[in-house]
Amino acid sequence: MSLKDRLLRQIAVDGPMSLAEYMQACLLDPKHGYYTKQDPLGAAGDFTTAPEMSQMFGELLGLSLAQAWMAQGSGACVLAELGPGRGTLMADMLRAMRALPYLQPDVHLVEASSALREVQRDTLEGYNVTWHDNVSELPQAPLFLVANEFFDALPIRQFVRDGRGWAERRVGAKDELLQFGLTEPVPMEALAPRLADTGDGDIVEICASAGPIMSEIGARIEAHGGATIIVDYGDWRSKGDTFQAVKAHMPCDPLEAPGAADLTAHVDFEALSLAAHCAVSQMTTQGALLNALGIGPRAQKLAERLDDAGDIKGLETHLAAYKRLTDPDEMGNLFKAIALYPQRAAPPPGFTP
Repeated sequence: MSLKDRLLRQIAVDGPMSLAEYMQACLLDPKHGYYTKQDPLGAAGDFTTAPEMSQMFGELLGLSLAQAWMAQGSGACVLAELGPGRGTLMADMLRAMRALPYLQPDVHLVEASSALREVQRDTLEGYNVTWHDNVSELPQAPLFLVANEFFDALPIRQFVRDGRGWAERRVGAKDELLQFGLTEPVPMEALAPRLADTGDGDIVEICASAGPIMSEIGARIEAHGGATIIVDYGDWRSKGDTFQAVKAHMPCDPLEAPGAADLTAHVDFEALSLAAHCAVSQMTTQGALLNALGIGPRAQKLAERLDDAGDIKGLETHLAAYKRLTDPDEMGNLFKAIALYPQRAAPPPGFTP
């Protein structure tokens, strides 16, 4: 039985499901889930992340965390990543950290996909890596963590304002086809503050699973030390319908083929910040962060090497990646970043308190 048929049967018995339930099934179903059955990254997959575009992204984030580690005393620590994809970001971070031979962290990856774990195992061959299903399983120790395009894949619920109440957007069925529908509007205490900045028809998205993850990370950092860098697409406060599906690098209907496309939504950085039990930096754009960390000089140095080697194609690819990562009209402004750090410490380089 296909995932679509199973969801239709479930809806026939239980009624329409929340968008969060639908996303959870499509992405993580043990048999048909998008992340459990395939490697979705790269040109042959459905999307390409910043680490897959250029080594500079991981190198600069790794050096930022390494400098935060030195500022906090250079002790034993855990280096972790949430949703590490192919392991490319972690590999680039570790390579950059070789400049500090006395920094030898334990590597911990939080990854739900068994298929991607195997890819990560190959990418990080030679390193002592431990995999976890949940962030709560990470060791209680100084934690230096990165999460790139992790929170955008967490299930969301959508609510549409109607007067003083909110109608939830849910996934139902008609004539054996999945379709969106709305519940009757009701007042919601959790959304009462949003009455001040929304009007009838406005959509607010809530990611219930993000808060506990942020609380867990923040509590560990405050108790033991460390720092976290979060990079994702989104903005300071959720407003509007940002739920989307991507297949073969192109937008598609999120209800057409459950489990066959990547489902994401923009990240609410205000909600992430409020859930952390530690200091949180000001939000910045990806372009501003990378520029502050020195991507310009690094890009120039790599370009000179490629030019000296006569690698014209490699040089063109490198310059295109640099532009895509930093240009305001590409990923530079669409992607945002925040850092978590102890109240007693300074934020990692590239961030403002």
